[in-house]
Amino acid sequence: MISYEIIRRPLITEKTTRQREQNNQFSFEVDRRANRVEIRRAVEQIFNVQVSDVRTVSVKGKVKMRGRIAGKRRDWKKAIVTLMPGQRIDFFEGA
Repeated sequence: MISYEIIRRPLITEKTTRQREQNNQFSFEVDRRANRVEIRRAVEQIFNVQVSDVRTVSVKGKVKMRGRIAGKRRDWKKAIVTLMPGQRIDFFEGA
């Protein structure tokens, strides 16, 4: 897989902003088929940083009602990437 296919988008919420400031952790939505090693290589290649740890979470899509008709959001995978001390991703600054 190509690095830009593995990393779909960054996740920017209050919780991920707090993780970024306190623990030097960054969150991304990633391809559901990608494993930790592929995610580590993709982040290191795209952002030119050194990764110390990768944690992944498979997020199940919520069931939503639209009147009487039930629909389901898609399932997706989240990766929480911890960088080595002194490393940072400038992409997130000002976001």
